[in-house]
Amino acid sequence: MDKILLIIHREYFTRVRKRSFIIMTLLVPALFAAMFAIIALVANDKDQTMHIVNVIDNSGNFKGKFQDQKFVKYNYPHESAATAKANLKDESDLVLTIPANPNDTVQLFARKKTTLSLADNIQGRMNEIATGASMVKAGIDTARLHKISSNIIIKSSELTDSGEKSTNIGALYTLGIAGALIIYMSLFIYGAQVMRGVIEEKTSRIVEVIVSSVKPFQLMAGKIIGVGLVGITQFVLWITLSLAISYFVGHNASPMTGALSSYIHALGANVGYELGCFLFYWITGFLFYSALFAAVGSAVDSETETQQFMFPITLPLLFTYVLSVSYLFMVPDSPLAFWLSMIPFTAPVAMMVRIPYNVPEWQLAVSMSLMVVGFIFTTYIASRIYRVGILMYGKKTSYKELAKWFFYKE
Repeated sequence: MDKILLIIHREYFTRVRKRSFIIMTLLVPALFAAMFAIIALVANDKDQTMHIVNVIDNSGNFKGKFQDQKFVKYNYPHESAATAKANLKDESDLVLTIPANPNDTVQLFARKKTTLSLADNIQGRMNEIATGASMVKAGIDTARLHKISSNIIIKSSELTDSGEKSTNIGALYTLGIAGALIIYMSLFIYGAQVMRGVIEEKTSRIVEVIVSSVKPFQLMAGKIIGVGLVGITQFVLWITLSLAISYFVGHNASPMTGALSSYIHALGANVGYELGCFLFYWITGFLFYSALFAAVGSAVDSETETQQFMFPITLPLLFTYVLSVSYLFMVPDSPLAFWLSMIPFTAPVAMMVRIPYNVPEWQLAVSMSLMVVGFIFTTYIASRIYRVGILMYGKKTSYKELAKWFFYKE
């Protein structure tokens, strides 16, 4: 145990003292703050382009009925569609041609490709005008209809043993997807660090000196835990610095501060529970995958040779992440979501999508237990490969060769 602690100490302090670690730890929160500031600046209405839509209405049903908007204005020139198109000079101007026959196609012309949002905006206005005209022909008073139209807003609440609890579906979706994304990315980032560290020690022959006094399993365990602690340290610092930057930057920007506090309030009292689950799956997922990455690193002589082994390992994680953002969040209690949250290869991502929707305690307990068992079993398999592969040089490795290494006797 003392030797493992020494290796953890070496891996941790060697990495956190690096200039690159310090720079990235300080730089990432600042980059995120700058990114959100740029997004807010770009989304500002003042920077949007004014579009002039020249309406050539051959039907006579739409002329003068389009309402100008902040960045879209409508003109009704007395000219043919061909002349209007020939006179288009500004790339932000458009020509809308409406045929006399309602069964013919309405067309929108511009000097450059029209954005989908602008085309949908104009199409929506046309549908509103056409619907209003049809209602008038049918004898329906559109003014009275608008007065009595409803604007119903549904507020979701959950019935619990302690009473009603307000829930925010949007906040839950954001929390689940964000947790899945962070775990997905960090497993690759820090797992790759473990693999790269093993390859460096193997190619530099330092490991030959190390294994003379330390067992390969102890070396692998110490390296995995040490890099994991580096990752946790960096994440804690990122979160702390990000919150500090958000507070100081947003202190005088009430919309930003208000949005953040509203989001935290929408998550309710389960933030601590969900954060605890996130840390558990982040740590166990890292340990699970890092053991496999360490085995891959020990089996090859350079990083370019890792691709044939990395893809099968990371494919379940990629598959689950794609499913999470496209399907699982809509059906968090489906059989597919259940099984993906039980299998250790996919559980770290799948369970993060399900946790905000109150996963049954027995399912969470089984999933967590399987993650621990999976880590121990994976570490055992990886250590059997690691103990042989770490001392192999210049030999082309295959899956058949890895299987032989696993069954080699001590």
